Amino acid sequence: MAKAGLMSVITWIVGILVSLAVGSGMINGILGIPGLPAIVVVIGGWIVVVGAIISLIMAIFGR
Repeated sequence: MAKAGLMSVITWIVGILVSLAVGSGMINGILGIPGLPAIVVVIGGWIVVVGAIISLIMAIFGR
């Protein structure tokens, strides 16, 4: 049971890091989505970054 809990925490941390990396790439224009205007991609990137930060804060303070 403890291994399942540890694995969940590791998976969550990796998810946060990936979300921040993808969001940053979208904001900086490194990552794009074909067919969408650049401003929409940047706004989406900010939504991803803010969502990841809110998730992190909620996890720290116990939801």
